[in-house]
Amino acid sequence: MLGGVVRSRQARRLTAKAGLHFPSGSAALSPKPGTMDKHITPGELLCLGSSLAFSGLFYYLYRRKARVVARIQEAPKLQVDDNLPALVSAAEGRCLPYVALEGIVLPAQAALTSHYHEGLQGVIQKLLLKEHRLIWNSLVRSCRNKAVIIPLYSALVRLHLESCVRFWAPQLRKAIELIESESERVLSEQIYTVPFLLASPVPEAVTQVSVDSPLQAVCLPLEMVYERFQQPTHSLRDLLGQYLIGEKPKGILETEEMLRVGAGLTGIGELSLHPDGSLHLQPPAQGGEFFLCLGDWQTVLSELEATSGLWKAAALLCAAAGLAVLLHALCRAYRRSRPRQHQEDKEPDGEEAGDQAPEDCCVICLSRPRECVLLGCGHICCCFRCFQALPTRLCPICRGPIDRVVPLYQV
Repeated sequence: MLGGVVRSRQARRLTAKAGLHFPSGSAALSPKPGTMDKHITPGELLCLGSSLAFSGLFYYLYRRKARVVARIQEAPKLQVDDNLPALVSAAEGRCLPYVALEGIVLPAQAALTSHYHEGLQGVIQKLLLKEHRLIWNSLVRSCRNKAVIIPLYSALVRLHLESCVRFWAPQLRKAIELIESESERVLSEQIYTVPFLLASPVPEAVTQVSVDSPLQAVCLPLEMVYERFQQPTHSLRDLLGQYLIGEKPKGILETEEMLRVGAGLTGIGELSLHPDGSLHLQPPAQGGEFFLCLGDWQTVLSELEATSGLWKAAALLCAAAGLAVLLHALCRAYRRSRPRQHQEDKEPDGEEAGDQAPEDCCVICLSRPRECVLLGCGHICCCFRCFQALPTRLCPICRGPIDRVVPLYQV
């Protein structure tokens, strides 16, 4: 039995010399402290994933706007004049894929007339009727359901309270806004348009460009020509009904917007020359956004650059947040692994200590020197303590019987 133990220890020593390591005892079955710790928590993983997802989305929006900005910067900047037909006819396919064209708005037929201003004409008209309502939030509704007398009293004297706040304590208006939230609902929206042209500001020029599909533009170039907010009158019965419902009509907003005749307009899109000799500005057939704006093309460019910069900043912010979460997790993992590594460096394994033992060490304990000669085989193989611990009087090397032991004195 002892010989098997000696052979196993010798085999372990050889495997350690070969660069292999087999931990013994409970160390082979139980993991080292901290090896099962999670280097990143579920919350950090969620923050990292969401920040990367939002960063990718914002970067996509930024690149999309940046491509539009670059295309507008590269587009030819033209004005409506008599040289325009010759320029377009010389282009490939008698078409300029993307240009910025400036001109004066003129109707191709009878213009639209404003409903509220006599003599004001335009080519695009938008009539909007929007209702504004005050809605109590969920906290106020829950409190109102629990208590009845106090809310009824507040509903009855609300007009008086609002007048007091308006005249004596305007800073308390924010407290009322916390109780109520304003909502909007479009009651009616009507858009009318007539065919219109872009003409040259020079009276002598006769060239005109027809604008096709203006409603497909990214934003309609409209001006506010009329705005009126009508506040309803509330009776005591109306106040009680509004309290029970939880909503109060604030008023109705009525607006009118128009693209007026004679306004300066810039169109960014495809300019083509039809077989009948007419010029048409239309949405790009090869992809791209169609713009109609009041003013020059630099106004559109500045707005797009501002939007592109906003998406870029949002993408960088989300990426920085994700990087911060990742660095925090890596630093925590490094701080946890550093003490273990330091402890492992200070406490070498028993096999490594055995490799550094001298050549004449005991073949049983592999730590103390050989101190005795076993007779009658004559092997010098163990220390005196291990000899005393032998269960049988047999040599650990040759398994021969041991007659007597002679101490070994090394100088």
